[in-house]
Amino acid sequence: MTTPDPIPSLSYYTGKRDFDAVLSAVRGGQDPFELDKSPFQIQRRWEKKSKSQRLTVLLSAWPHSMPATHRPDWATLRRFRFEGDMANLRRNLDRHRGAFLWPYINQEDLVKTRALLLLLKSRARNHPSLFAAADAAAMTLGAVRNAIEPVFPSTFVMMLNGMTSQEEYGKLFIPGEGLRVLEAQGGLLAFLLSCCHQILHDISPDKLASQEFPVEPEPAVKDKRAGTVDLLPSLLELAEEAPYRTCQDLDLKNTVSLLAPGLARAQDHIWTLREDPGYFVEQVVEDKEHRTELIKDVNGAIDPWSKTDDFWVSVIFAFLAVSVLTLEVFTDLHNQALELRALQAKHETRGEIKLGSELPSEYMTALLIFRKSLEQAADFHLGHLARMFLNSPPIRHMCVREADDPSIPRKLRFATTVISFQRIEKVDNTVLDLYSIFKVFSDEVAKSNDVMRNLGYPILADRAERHIRAEVKAKELLSPLVARAVGELSILGECMRQIDMYQPWAREFGWWVAQGRNKTLLPEAAKSLRPKLTRGIADALAPSQLKKAGIHIFGQPGGIGEYPAAKKRNKAAVEALQKAETNLDNFWAEVDKLLMTGLGPDYKNTAMSRFLAGPRTLQRTSDWIEPVNEKAKSSTTITSTSVDSVTQPLSSVFLTPTTSSDEVSTRNVILAAKAKTKVKAKSRGTPGPQASDVQETAAASQDDQPTFAVDSRALKVFRVLFFDPSSHTTPGEAAWNDFIHAMGSAGFAAQKLYGSVWHFQPTNLDAERSIQFHEPHPHGKLPFLTARRYGRRLTRAYGWVGGMFWLKPKPDVKDTA
Repeated sequence: MTTPDPIPSLSYYTGKRDFDAVLSAVRGGQDPFELDKSPFQIQRRWEKKSKSQRLTVLLSAWPHSMPATHRPDWATLRRFRFEGDMANLRRNLDRHRGAFLWPYINQEDLVKTRALLLLLKSRARNHPSLFAAADAAAMTLGAVRNAIEPVFPSTFVMMLNGMTSQEEYGKLFIPGEGLRVLEAQGGLLAFLLSCCHQILHDISPDKLASQEFPVEPEPAVKDKRAGTVDLLPSLLELAEEAPYRTCQDLDLKNTVSLLAPGLARAQDHIWTLREDPGYFVEQVVEDKEHRTELIKDVNGAIDPWSKTDDFWVSVIFAFLAVSVLTLEVFTDLHNQALELRALQAKHETRGEIKLGSELPSEYMTALLIFRKSLEQAADFHLGHLARMFLNSPPIRHMCVREADDPSIPRKLRFATTVISFQRIEKVDNTVLDLYSIFKVFSDEVAKSNDVMRNLGYPILADRAERHIRAEVKAKELLSPLVARAVGELSILGECMRQIDMYQPWAREFGWWVAQGRNKTLLPEAAKSLRPKLTRGIADALAPSQLKKAGIHIFGQPGGIGEYPAAKKRNKAAVEALQKAETNLDNFWAEVDKLLMTGLGPDYKNTAMSRFLAGPRTLQRTSDWIEPVNEKAKSSTTITSTSVDSVTQPLSSVFLTPTTSSDEVSTRNVILAAKAKTKVKAKSRGTPGPQASDVQETAAASQDDQPTFAVDSRALKVFRVLFFDPSSHTTPGEAAWNDFIHAMGSAGFAAQKLYGSVWHFQPTNLDAERSIQFHEPHPHGKLPFLTARRYGRRLTRAYGWVGGMFWLKPKPDVKDTA
């Protein structure tokens, strides 16, 4: 076996003779299955090499100038400013063409231990046809920007997808794209063979090709997390490795597992807004702090309108509309993913999903509608991301707002007001880099460039996350709201990426839409996501309606009232808590009336209506009862009275409780529901733990609850999450790494997504659903109030209460003397 010559560029080749020479190199002279030789030796030697030694091998094996950074195609386009200098890029195409043909060939990624091993493993064990569609998709960025131009030999077509025999693979059909795929595959195989020869430098190529070195079984590529059960690879790491792995079938279970916690988080957000006055005030103020009106204008003044009642009405309208629509959007996406998974299972059982055949019309239509819905949901999050970034408290002091144009209606000024950096030459490069990432893709959405926009969502999340990890300062420049927006967008982008990797059929999505193959269902894929409902919610909660109802005052400073949840309980504190909770209940009662009246009969079809109709309750503060002297509580357990409070229905307008004046203990409701038994109601203010009937029910239910023996580090976290306000301790905060450790102790594996989102997946727990939390930003500490809310979410999701966690005894130390 001799080292093959590099594949020549096909940029200017149009003849079949030139094509045949390249094709024979791909499917004959450079047989990828010859890469199977001595994989264990290759892996051992590669893992022992230092980073500089690995880089020497890579640069020597690659005949071109290997780009230094991840996604060199994106970096090159940014360098040529995306629009104005594209002609200059094409004039220098020979220098940059490789970045667009092989965006996954770069020093930053391949110098890592796993990337090259994964690439060898995938390409050596599978026929090139398996990668044809994925290799074509990898070039999309260069193709849509005309950085690489296709070649069209006349009178030929080329067959790639599903052609697994050497004779069939590469038969000509649409040759422009096909020739690029062959060029990319040929160059990649030559590179991999050269890497193998250099790693096995003491074995001659001819000897390696002989029977003396037979094909060996496939080795497993080592994971640096081996032995850790509480930490999964991050979404960024999975995205980095995806180009080097074997193309996978569409696993909609993964898609559902991403969307389900997103839906649960949207539900918990609505639930907590209704339950916790402190959280409600925080969220309203956070939205207000990202308004354009607070940026100083050219005269150094903020918009005087920001001090009026109408401004607060506008803030509350935007806050409510986004919260309600987020619930609607994630509910719709989750339901579509479940239906799509059922369709996939049905057609796979019938043997109707196979390479070389079109997908069943019903299934393809559902895929298109789901893909379009994901895109529209991402637009919803991305539309004003760049503006939100400039408006955010860490950035707005660097910006200036142009004077308002009185001829433009107030409600349109948010989108039309020009904001710029005051002195751009003094603005930190980290700020400019983050802004350029958000701005490029916000502009692409505004331009409705479908191809670039669809491609952009995963790239946006990838670039933002990489920049935040690489630059410590970048994390501090993202406000928590912007970090959450990036996280939400990344989840949608990852779902789109999974759909777009469903090759070769994903390559047909645009053609199906253009051709209108299904004239009954396909037009739905081009519609806006539930436009009637979106307009209905916006109209029902319009500023004029909120002002008419008089509830805008609750969003203003002091409107809800003080909520001293972190203070030690006494009579005055309890009365303040109850007053704030009553004000919040009145606010949501009016909002529910507005939605019910504004949407009319359509309200019953909304996710909000179904959510409020579920078996959910609000925790409310019990009346003050003078304490009695008690013995000191054990320090090795957590008392469960921290969640023992009276409850009421989630909505007082649409739901009527069984006994409207009765309220029950939250903890006992959860335990009783687990045991499928009923709890006798008790009246407000009566001490719950003393009621014998409740005690018996809770005791019976408690038998079915898990208990967790955890170490002192985890127990400290659970004490904060399930803090007992009647205890003689001061509530504290919890470090984020300690929170991850505590969740691992309780049977969860943690996975970092993008932005501030973390995904916790049960691995050693009798539970199916995952849960997602936002990492505190920018500092890695969970404040007490945030930890308390996380504890309530865990209670709702899994029935956890403080009494389930106790200190694991230390192992006996044997006397070795």
